Amino acid sequence: MSIEQGPALVSALHSLRGSDMKIGIIGAGNIGGTIARKLAAAGHSIKMAGSKGPDDIREKAADIGAVPVTAQDAVKDVDVVILSIPFAQIPKVASVFADVPSNVVVIDTGNYYPFRDGTIADVDNGKPESIWASEQLGHPVVKAFNALLAETLVNGGTDEGTIGRIAIPVAGDDAEAKTVARDLVNETGFDALDAGDLARSWRQQPGTPAYCTELTLPELREALSAANKARAPIDRDALIKSFMEEKSPLSHEQIVARNRAVTASR
Repeated sequence: MSIEQGPALVSALHSLRGSDMKIGIIGAGNIGGTIARKLAAAGHSIKMAGSKGPDDIREKAADIGAVPVTAQDAVKDVDVVILSIPFAQIPKVASVFADVPSNVVVIDTGNYYPFRDGTIADVDNGKPESIWASEQLGHPVVKAFNALLAETLVNGGTDEGTIGRIAIPVAGDDAEAKTVARDLVNETGFDALDAGDLARSWRQQPGTPAYCTELTLPELREALSAANKARAPIDRDALIKSFMEEKSPLSHEQIVARNRAVTASR
C-alpha cells in the first residue's frame, strides 16, 4: 500500500493501531514462533503456518495460542502477514500472495546467508534483501524483526520506557505500514526505530553494526549511520566462518560481543 492509494486505506491502517489485529505468520521456527507467542499474549488473533503443514505444528500452536493453518490460509482475512522463513524459500511461497489485498501489511523478518541459501546474484550485486523479497512476492514488505538473535527476541524484551531497552530497526516504503510494524515491535518488548525506506534497509542486514548487536535507540541510530554497504557482506561471511570454527558453542553474550567487535566502525 502507498499513501497515493487514498485516505480510506490510510484511515483503515490508523484504526489498526492500538487495536487487536488478525495476523498470519508463515514460519513456525524460533523467530516466527516467538513472535506468534508474544503477539498472541498481547491479544492479537494469530494464525501460524509451518513448512510441513498444520498437523505438524498443532501442539506448538496450541501452546502458543495460535491457530495452525496452511500458508494459503495464513494470508486470508488478516491485517498483517509476518514472513519468517529461510530467505531462499521466499519464492516458494510467492503464489500464496497473489490475491493478498494491497492494504495488508507484510513484514519480512528474513536474512540472506549464502552458505545456507545459495547465491542470489541480485542480492550479491547490492540489491537490498527486502527489495528482492518484495519483487518475489509481488507485494511491498516492511523489513523488521530481522536484526536480532532468537534468544534476544525470547528473553531481551522489556516494558516500554525501560532504561536500556533494546531497539530494532524497521524499514519500509509506506509510512503507515511501517507504523503498524513498529507498534508490533513495541508489543514484543523492543523499541522500534524508523530506519528509512527499503532502499536503505541494507543498513540492518547481516554484517552491519545494527545487526544482532543489542543496542539502545540512540546507539542504533549511530549504528545505522555507520553502516558500510561494501564491507557488510565481508563481515557477514567472516562472522559466520568464525562461529562455525568454534570448537564449543559460544554463549549468547559472546555472540553479541563478537558481532559488535567485528562490525564496529573503524
